[in-house]
Amino acid sequence: MAETIFWDFDGVLMDSMPIRNKGFELVLASFPEDQVAQLMDFHLKNGGLSRYVKFRYFFENIRNERISERQVFEYAGRFSEIMLEKLADKRLFIEDSISFVKQNFKKYSMHIVSGSDQTELRQICSELSLDQYFLSINGSPANKKEILNSLFADYQLKKGDCIFIGDSVNDFEAAKAFDLLFIGYNNLSLKPISDRYLNSFREF
Repeated sequence: MAETIFWDFDGVLMDSMPIRNKGFELVLASFPEDQVAQLMDFHLKNGGLSRYVKFRYFFENIRNERISERQVFEYAGRFSEIMLEKLADKRLFIEDSISFVKQNFKKYSMHIVSGSDQTELRQICSELSLDQYFLSINGSPANKKEILNSLFADYQLKKGDCIFIGDSVNDFEAAKAFDLLFIGYNNLSLKPISDRYLNSFREF
């Protein structure tokens, strides 16, 4: 019986991916379209990776250019400005999962483990009054494995008591790095590899 639930955010609690997709296109609008298209392909295949990884990938792997840590943070900052403007909108909530969270946050200990920027994510959750349901809200620049490692230490968690709910292969890989039960959601391509797959939280 699970006591703790780790939640991915984008695509699991909020239908934010179309806006995040547009954010990359806007931030990189001055670069050749074919290169941005390559970045978007990488982004869509690696939904759980942080924007810091993706911007670095764009310059180092697609443009074959060096980029400093400062420059990565500058691009990520521009991206964050767009996200803060567009994502503080309750209409983007995925009601199926949000309803489950609101009904069960006293039954389970819940943590958000996201690839999104942590400062931005906490601000969005605060503005939407979502933060009250979670013991912690965690994001990049730390990756999901680093976040989970910290949560296990800080909250003295036992792996057998925890599950991870996500919508990407990166979520699955983070869960399996800690031998956690992984529940796939909102991405049918995860069905063959998930320990369990939910079409709706009525099945939980």
